[in-house]
Amino acid sequence: MVNRMRSTRSHTGNRRSHHALKVGGLSTCANCGTAIQRHTMCANCGMYKGRQVVDVKAQIAKKEKKTKEKAGVQVK
Repeated sequence: MVNRMRSTRSHTGNRRSHHALKVGGLSTCANCGTAIQRHTMCANCGMYKGRQVVDVKAQIAKKEKKTKEKAGVQVK
C-alpha cells in the first residue's frame, strides 16, 4: 500500500536543514599560540586561563620511560 501523504525528498531536506553540525569556535593559546578549542586546556603547553594545569613535559617523559621499560631496557 502506498502512503497517501508521503513527504517528498525536498520537504524532508527542508525539515532537516538545521540538523547540520556547526564547527566549534577555535581560539589561540595565550602562552604558546597554538589553536585550541575554547574552554579547554592547551594540549601543547598545559595552560588554561593563564595558569599551569598540567605539566606536559613531565607526562611525556613518564610515557617514554614506561615504553622503554616495557621494551625490556632498564632505565635509571
